[in-house]
Order: sequence, then structure tokens, then C-alpha cells
Amino acid sequence: MFTHKPHHVHHTCYDKIQGCDLLEGEWGKVGTIISWRYVHDGKAKVSKQLVEAIDPSKNLTTFREIEGDQLKEYKSFVATLQASPKNKGSGSIVHWTVEYEKLHHGIAHPETLLQFLVDASKDIDAHLTQPN
Repeated sequence: MFTHKPHHVHHTCYDKIQGCDLLEGEWGKVGTIISWRYVHDGKAKVSKQLVEAIDPSKNLTTFREIEGDQLKEYKSFVATLQASPKNKGSGSIVHWTVEYEKLHHGIAHPETLLQFLVDASKDIDAHLTQPN
């Protein structure tokens, strides 16, 4: 969903993500620029991201922040999502990796943002696995 249909993510976790707009390129393509509207730590925020990498064989997508609220605290911010099939049963395990450089030492590590990504992933999982 994050790779090919990020504009559908808000349907699964509207309390966290209000929308995703295509600004340039095509959904599911490297080089595409998208804009997210979301609520983090009780505040409405925006994020403009470049889809930097997509590797279907690894179920991996990388987003680079190019404009928005994250860049008020970080010089650079890159989030990579990878879904690995479970050994037994159906479904996948989702791994988020964030790489960032803080603007200064007084900036906190983005632990609450990482939890936000985990919680959004759990909401998507619940939506995708609910019985029809």
C-alpha cells in the first residue's frame, strides 16, 4: 500500500494520516514526489517526499524527505519500509528503518515518529486482514 497506493493509506488510519497527494510522477515509481498530511504528537504536519527506491523483489520502498516538518529538526531524513514474508502462515513482518542527521545535538531522536510508523503499519495490517 505504501509503494503503489499511498493515497489509500489514510483509509486505514485516518487518525494518523489524513491524506497523500501525488505532486510529480506516477504512483509506485521511483522519482515520484508525494505529499503527506498527518498528525504526529498531536500536531498537524506535512511531509514532501521523493520516492527514492523501490525493490519489488525485496518488498522495499525508500522515501527521502525533501520538504516539510521533519526538516525543521533534521538535515536529512530517509525512511525505508520493507515487508518480509512470515516463515509460517500468511502475511509479512514490516520493518521500518530511518536514517537521519539532526540539525544540532539538542534535537531528540525520532523515536515517537518511528512508533507512529509502527502504529500506522499495524492499522494497515488490521485493515488488510479483516474478513470481508
